[in-house]
Amino acid sequence: MMALLQRVSEARVVIDGKVAGEIGHGFLVLVCAEQGDTTAEADKLLAKVLKLRVFSDDAGKMNRSVQDLEGGLLIVSQFTLAADLKGGNRPSFTNAAPPALGRELYEYVVAQAKMLHPVVETGEFGADMKVQLINDGPVTIPMHFPPSASTGQAA
Repeated sequence: MMALLQRVSEARVVIDGKVAGEIGHGFLVLVCAEQGDTTAEADKLLAKVLKLRVFSDDAGKMNRSVQDLEGGLLIVSQFTLAADLKGGNRPSFTNAAPPALGRELYEYVVAQAKMLHPVVETGEFGADMKVQLINDGPVTIPMHFPPSASTGQAA
């Protein structure tokens, strides 16, 4: 699985002119499932998101996690993170999981996040979304947990 984390002062997802999800201080988490991903990769990704220490402590050092702050998570599906640009100027998305698996793993990440963290908002899988954010820092961190070689099935 792949994710792009953006530390934000605030973020929201708008669908058809209505706010679908909105947070204050925390992470905008753009998530992409890849071919062969399972819940194991989803669990690794979420564990890292929750524990990643990139929020300032009292001394101004990046030493606190989103859990430490009880900050928000705005989780948005974004299959375009799997873009392959090797073959020209039009990206290929063949590395992205098929839509059914992508939806299953996205919904799994959201469900797990809601069990583990107090403030979780979302976009809508497959919807045309407008994402608004104020990147804090800016701090933007790419994450990649490739599919395990031993499996290839979603749980």
